[in-house]
Amino acid sequence: MSFEEALAVASRDEGFKATVYAMNTLLIHKGIYTQEEFQALFVEWVEKEQIRKAPAVQRAETSSAFSA
Repeated sequence: MSFEEALAVASRDEGFKATVYAMNTLLIHKGIYTQEEFQALFVEWVEKEQIRKAPAVQRAETSSAFSA
């Protein structure tokens, strides 16, 4: 998954994108990590969130199939 794809998956509103941008800028400026490191960490987090949320989506789909 690319950084752009991860951002599209994770960003539900402009406020979220603005927060990610601000934190990214601050932490890179402070030398905490590089742009590439931030992007890799962000993609990793989005992928983990998708896996974590997948069982909940599957349960919802299964329960709606049984109720129909």
